[in-house]
Amino acid sequence: MNYLAHLHLGGQRPAQLLGSLYGDFVKGPLPGRFPAELEASIRLHRSIDSFTDNHPLIKDAMARFPVQRRRYAGIMLDVFFDHCLARDWHRYADIPLQTFTRKVYGALAAEPQLPERLALIAPRMAAQDWLGSYREFEVLEQVLGGISRRLSRPEGLAGAMQELQALYQPLSADFDEFYPLLQDFAQAALAGRDTASLG
Repeated sequence: MNYLAHLHLGGQRPAQLLGSLYGDFVKGPLPGRFPAELEASIRLHRSIDSFTDNHPLIKDAMARFPVQRRRYAGIMLDVFFDHCLARDWHRYADIPLQTFTRKVYGALAAEPQLPERLALIAPRMAAQDWLGSYREFEVLEQVLGGISRRLSRPEGLAGAMQELQALYQPLSADFDEFYPLLQDFAQAALAGRDTASLG
């Protein structure tokens, strides 16, 4: 899952929104590095990634890509699934996407000590509405271009948009089948943590 899905799944309190993003920017052991709610949200991010990576539906979706592309299929699928979520947001969320993204950008702006790389991109994320822009399929070309510049072999994503276009319908169906399962997983994890914090 990519930024938007993690934010949607990880809880709506400011610390939860931050932790949902931190999961992509914070590596290694967590104990003592962050306040408890933030740490719990980073752990949930990692659990969501693990659940997703090991789910049979995701393995089947990855198998739709050509064999030579499999090393990069996970990246492409993460980005495409954020597009599906933004495109069909009203099916999965109770508030408008624009209201949600404003809340995320506000939480980022209010936090003075973001992880270094997140601190660098957060102003652009808000100014260019990265999260809301995922509704438009064409935007994925810019997203994948940005990711490719951080890869040791950027050519690995060359032609990715054409493949996503060709697989648009079956991958959309994969998302429709998988995302409610992921929502159930994340909601159960959040409910368990909230119950534990009350005990």
